[in-house]
Amino acid sequence: MDGFPVEAVKSPAAQAGSALLPPLHLPCLPPNLYRPASSHEHKLNFKKSKEVCLSYIQDAMLQKQWKRAAEFLTFYVESLEKDYSTEYMGPSEMIWRIGTEILCHHSHSSVKEFNSFIEQMKTLGVKRYLKVCLEHAFHLLCNGLIDEAYQILSLAESWRFGEQTAIQDKEMKLIQAYRGLLDYYSWSKQKTILLEHRQDGFGDLSVEQEIHNCFRKAAVNLKEIIKIPGVWDLFVKCYVDLLEFYGDHNEARQVLNEYAYNSKFPANPNAHVYLYQFLKRHGESKKSLISALKILHDIVPSHELMIDFNTMLQKSKKRKRRRLGLEVIFAVLDYAGWKENVKAWSCLARQVKQIVISEKDLDWIKQEWNSRKDWWPAFHFSRYLAKRNWQENESLTYEKALVAGILLGKDCKYFKYVSHQGCKAQVKRFRILKKFVNKHSPVCLRISGLSDSSVQP
Repeated sequence: MDGFPVEAVKSPAAQAGSALLPPLHLPCLPPNLYRPASSHEHKLNFKKSKEVCLSYIQDAMLQKQWKRAAEFLTFYVESLEKDYSTEYMGPSEMIWRIGTEILCHHSHSSVKEFNSFIEQMKTLGVKRYLKVCLEHAFHLLCNGLIDEAYQILSLAESWRFGEQTAIQDKEMKLIQAYRGLLDYYSWSKQKTILLEHRQDGFGDLSVEQEIHNCFRKAAVNLKEIIKIPGVWDLFVKCYVDLLEFYGDHNEARQVLNEYAYNSKFPANPNAHVYLYQFLKRHGESKKSLISALKILHDIVPSHELMIDFNTMLQKSKKRKRRRLGLEVIFAVLDYAGWKENVKAWSCLARQVKQIVISEKDLDWIKQEWNSRKDWWPAFHFSRYLAKRNWQENESLTYEKALVAGILLGKDCKYFKYVSHQGCKAQVKRFRILKKFVNKHSPVCLRISGLSDSSVQP
């Protein structure tokens, strides 16, 4: 953190304090923060006093006591002015970050006061100027002030001070990228206007010129940022949208492939989602779609697209793919977020039922079940869950009961409770379910690895 003369802090500190609240009494501060002392003693105790004051600020912020935090911050800055007016300190970044957080939450704060504070913070450290500008733009965007945010980013982009460092170069690219996002936003609005005009049967040359101008500015900046290894989801999506609108599908595909497969970029499941969605939009082969989702499965086996993946694999004529489909749907149901998903249980029920009927590939089920038989019964198939599922969702209960009967046999508590309730309620499909499991009981026992006399949980 760079040092600076504390005299420079005086104006923003005092104004920031007064902008937040009228002068407040500070009853909670410990005596050593304000008792009279010699100059030498002040210097010895100042560091400790500063740390204590910062701890009070932190405590107030953690408890969302923004007025109290503002009071302590004002005192902190005043202490800097009084005690170290002739020495160099480096608290500007701390004041910036704490003050920004307080102003974002303080009940008496306004955009005008935030703007005043942040403009003063820009003068306190050259090396963090671009960061402060970015945060300023974000705050304005959060308050719906898009034009103002664009102006801040444009001014920051034209800012120069001495020789630009590597860090500042990256920060400048971020400034340009976010300005590109706002150009994309303008392009999107103009595109909507243009499409509406075309539907009405007439064109507008000025709108077409404006939309192309926004496209050009957005594309240049978005293209630059996604060359740098990192996670750039929003920028990639916007850039691909621009390319697709103008029919440059090859460039869009190249961008998405690079984002998904370049080893210099961090592993990012969204990159494979975007690639899959693009391939699907453009009617690519099943092989390409499966390839994209296979990597997504390896990274996030619980992703919502795994249902689509399983469906594609089940429909395949290749045994290897159908085997992978079973693995995929078992893995999905390992996660609590899928416990009551009817589609997921329906996919598993359909595939295990087909295997049981054909009595082929039973080893597939056994291999998946062996690693789960110690914890799935309690996780999915307890009597408590049977009662709750029956009361809340009959379709879910049916699919789960079929899977439970196949994996654990007819004596499974979940299957017994559900089949009994279903037959008692005279629901036809539950009678058929019970007959199916009883009929294929020997096969189910082979899967579960139980003898005929075994009783399941």
